[in-house]
Parts: sequence; C-alpha cells; structure tokens
Amino acid sequence: MRASDGLGVYGEQVAERHLVAAGFAILARNWRCAEGEIDIVAQDGDVLVVCEVKTRSSAAYGAPLEAVTAPKARRLRRLAAAWLRENRLRASAVRVDVVSILASPRDGLQIQHLRGVA
Repeated sequence: MRASDGLGVYGEQVAERHLVAAGFAILARNWRCAEGEIDIVAQDGDVLVVCEVKTRSSAAYGAPLEAVTAPKARRLRRLAAAWLRENRLRASAVRVDVVSILASPRDGLQIQHLRGVA
C-alpha cells in the first residue's frame, strides 16, 4: 500500500465520523461500478448524498476541494443514479457533497464539508 493510499483510507474514516456526527446515516463506503467509485453514500434526512472525500497532508499542491472539478461532480451524479438503480431505490433528492481533510503534522486536522456542489 502506498502512503497516499493509507492517507486516503484515513481521510475516509475521518469523513465518515464527521458525517455521522452531523446526523447522516452511512449507506455504503467505496461503492464501485464500471463507471467509477463513490467514496461514501449517505442519507441526510430524505436526501441521498454521494460524498467525495479528498485528503491531503498539505496544501502545497492546492486545497483538497480544488480537486473536485465540474466534470468530476457531474460524474458523481451519474454514479449516484447507478447506485440507486443497483439498489433498486428511489430518492426524493440527490446531493453531491465534498469532505476535504487536511491532515498536516504541523497544523493538525482540518475538515471542510461542502454541501451541494452539483
């Protein structure tokens, strides 16, 4: 396992704890299909949330949130539809969120949660 893989797993664990503390119900983690992967599928009230988690150890190459581009957000919406089809579910609303984790030895842990990026 590469160090970046370990950091990603850690970030997803932190994001999951953050979402649960905010009242979300976690439905799936690391769900995959032919079109890609959803880091976390959750429910926020009656809204299905697909959550992209971006973790960095520093902002030297940009903030983690900058890694979620408009095409990436559109792909996440398509993946949400695929997840719903596979699980034979319907959702009254679907939202794409991003949880940014900056885990810096110097600055500690910083979590940002952007709701509704697409």
